Amino acid sequence: MKILQNLWQVGGSGFTAAEDAAIYLIRFGQQAALIDAGCGHAHQQLVANISAVLADKIAIPYLFLTHCHYDHVGGAAALKDQYGCKIVAHELDAEYLEAADDVVTAASWYGARMTPLMIDQKMKGPKSVFKLGNWEVLAYHCPGHSPGSLVYLVTLGNKKVLFGQDVHGPLDSSFLSNRQDYINSLKFMMSLKPDILCEGHFGVFEGKKKIENFIRSFLS
Repeated sequence: MKILQNLWQVGGSGFTAAEDAAIYLIRFGQQAALIDAGCGHAHQQLVANISAVLADKIAIPYLFLTHCHYDHVGGAAALKDQYGCKIVAHELDAEYLEAADDVVTAASWYGARMTPLMIDQKMKGPKSVFKLGNWEVLAYHCPGHSPGSLVYLVTLGNKKVLFGQDVHGPLDSSFLSNRQDYINSLKFMMSLKPDILCEGHFGVFEGKKKIENFIRSFLS
């Protein structure tokens, strides 16, 4: 599904496996990046969806993970093998991915087992900047849903696009969720004032006010 010029949803329920959270593809000139990886149950369909919009000559140097949950990360290793991309995650979630913790990664919720997922680039601190050609991907630590949850902000044309997977939560002790961190993160996301929000399960929202209302609805 085309969202903007050079921005597509290529995975998620209705696109790949029903269990998959949304997977987004961004093209930056002769490079591209993926946001999240789904469960991995429909890898070949995901590859076909990517190939439908991205020429083979376009490299995919980064796979940006928003957090450690299985519906977002289960397919990461296969995507790395397919495209040679570096896997990026926050260090606070990376430890559970590398340890293949079935509880904190929510793999047990899906009747699945994690295999150790090695993270190539572990983000530390509140913010990191990734360069792809003339573009930047800004990564912000937004804990709450998980300890190392991240959101990513890019500017495409004159639009600020926020990849805020699982804005809605949920919060659960098995995820090591933290309600106050979650509330602070929601407020921070609103302060970014994006034009487009690409969410993990609720789809794509356009318009600053509509996005603010959606995020605000979870503050209570």
